Amino acid sequence: MIGKLTGRLDYRASDHALIDVGGVGYVVHCSERTLAALPGAGEAVSLYTELLVREDLLQLFGFLTPYEREWHRLLISVQGVGAKASMAILGTLGAEGAARAVTLGDAASIKAAPGVGPKLAQRVVMELKGKAPAAMAQGGTLDAAIGGDVADVVVDAPVAASKPAASSAQAEALSALQNLGYAPADAAQAVAQAAEGVETTPELIRAALRLLAPKE
Repeated sequence: MIGKLTGRLDYRASDHALIDVGGVGYVVHCSERTLAALPGAGEAVSLYTELLVREDLLQLFGFLTPYEREWHRLLISVQGVGAKASMAILGTLGAEGAARAVTLGDAASIKAAPGVGPKLAQRVVMELKGKAPAAMAQGGTLDAAIGGDVADVVVDAPVAASKPAASSAQAEALSALQNLGYAPADAAQAVAQAAEGVETTPELIRAALRLLAPKE
């Protein structure tokens, strides 16, 4: 399986990009959010990928981080959510936004994605709510590195370092709260609520603790 592509951006279209890796062009389908974050034509680019295999079709989907790819895998595990719907959800909310919406049971935010109806949005929330804390907890590790069970197709090209993902701060905050004795589901909900507008791990932990504090 092709787990990552590193090469140069040939061009980007409305729903995919063409990446030149050692003279071979790979068509990689991406969300609008991911496409908007790509560099200009001819510049170095690196994407984590997921290969969709069908009898009559092979399609590569690209993601900026392993965390985003993990949420794509979770989304398409829901009955009725195909790759197109997953791209729409991630393009609208991003991985962190999708995690927050699922954790908080916010089906309306999922429904905001193009082509996603209310019943499907509710199903996404219902089926993934129990999996969201574990996915959030893995966020920092996933963004730091991927395991050795996937093949990388790589060319020598400098790729600008990306900013630390918000998922890393959420993962660290969630781990800290669980170490303090909070239940995973409660900790995940507090982190999801506190994450809006908070950038650093200490700030996120403090904000989540305020939400978890007993109400007088």
